[in-house]
Amino acid sequence: MTSQGWFLVLVGAVVVARLVELAVAARHLRWAQERGGVERGAGHYPVMVALHVALLVGAPLEVWLLDRPFVPVLGWSALALLVASHALRWWCITTLGPQWNTRVVVVPGLPLVTGGPYRWLRHPNYVAVVLEGVALPLVHSAWLTAVVFTVADLVLLRHRVRVEEQALTELASRTPG
Repeated sequence: MTSQGWFLVLVGAVVVARLVELAVAARHLRWAQERGGVERGAGHYPVMVALHVALLVGAPLEVWLLDRPFVPVLGWSALALLVASHALRWWCITTLGPQWNTRVVVVPGLPLVTGGPYRWLRHPNYVAVVLEGVALPLVHSAWLTAVVFTVADLVLLRHRVRVEEQALTELASRTPG
């Protein structure tokens, strides 16, 4: 199999991981709603989904259409970074448990999670997202996709973090003690 073929397999694996995350998020959303959880900032969610789909489509298209080469030192380093980003994301998911979601959902009465990666970073899941957005395309030198996605993602995350911070402030003001 060519390196382009292996790259498609890798992107396919990331797609499967994303679908698993969406299933987990849907289950967590039901859990949160059963406890009075309310979504905040839903308007940006379709944009976020479209951006992430564009990453997963754009990277292989760039590799194929622009004949991007596999550069071993870059590709293997980017793959290691991609694996690390997924490990960080799943650390976030397991640390937050049913409070983790792809949406911003406030569940009244729950304390702020400060364990796991949240001990050191306020938004470690977004660090994982940014790392993945850079690393996945660079596994096969799709630098244009990496740059465009990262810039667009940082703009979106700037808004997303504001929404999440407002939601966390609201949660803290409603949580006793």
